Amino acid sequence: MRTVRFAVLAAFAMLLPTLHAAAQVRGASNVPDITGSWERYGARGAAGAQRDATMPPPAPQPPLKPEYLKEWQTKNQAAREADAKGTPLATNATLCLPEGMPAMMGATFPMEILQSRGQVTVIEEAFTQVRRIFLDQPQKAIEDVEPGFYGYSVGRWEGDTLVIDTIAINERTWLDTAGHEHSVKLRLTERIRKIDQDKLEWTATFDDPVFFAKPWSITRTFTRFDDNKDRIMPYTCTENNRDVEHLKPNQPNLNYKYVPTP
Repeated sequence: MRTVRFAVLAAFAMLLPTLHAAAQVRGASNVPDITGSWERYGARGAAGAQRDATMPPPAPQPPLKPEYLKEWQTKNQAAREADAKGTPLATNATLCLPEGMPAMMGATFPMEILQSRGQVTVIEEAFTQVRRIFLDQPQKAIEDVEPGFYGYSVGRWEGDTLVIDTIAINERTWLDTAGHEHSVKLRLTERIRKIDQDKLEWTATFDDPVFFAKPWSITRTFTRFDDNKDRIMPYTCTENNRDVEHLKPNQPNLNYKYVPTP
């Protein structure tokens, strides 16, 4: 009997570090738990397809510098003349390129947030995109990070708000469906706050000294959906992908090559 009691106590002692870590992740020090599946626009049906879906509210026109405003207007007109459906994000999608940041955070597809010790992970249904936000780490110098579709994100909790600093987003991503571009010097600051149990407020501030005359911001609200009734669905972009060729001429970044910042 004494041997059994000792074994039980030993097993419980081994669990203590895990329980302590879970407590730190899930609410200790007043850190809210934002784990869950979140819908951006529209409700989802039982089979996983969106119903009553609405498009994202129109973003404000970025304060583009005059030369980039003219370039954006010219590219958009050319795309409309070539293909009325050839929006920049649709073009990337047909080529099976991920939306990347920041477009994935404002997309119409749902996302899942996983909150663990030292990291917040965002999984978006579209393209099964995975974004990692490293907590309580210093941000790296941009010249030390090779640009990627999701950039390099570090975050910290300020009271009930997760503040995220992202750098090194490559130039193949778009800011939005309107085809606004950015340079690799874009710095994205996000603030995610739990409004109530079933709503998140997401505010993003864009600062790009190359493209924008000044920093600018947008705010969106995400709504929780019931994981017991619905879930993030599989998304395989390359399956039955028959529409690549006609969209190639509309994609300005196909020949992108990473060039380190001087």
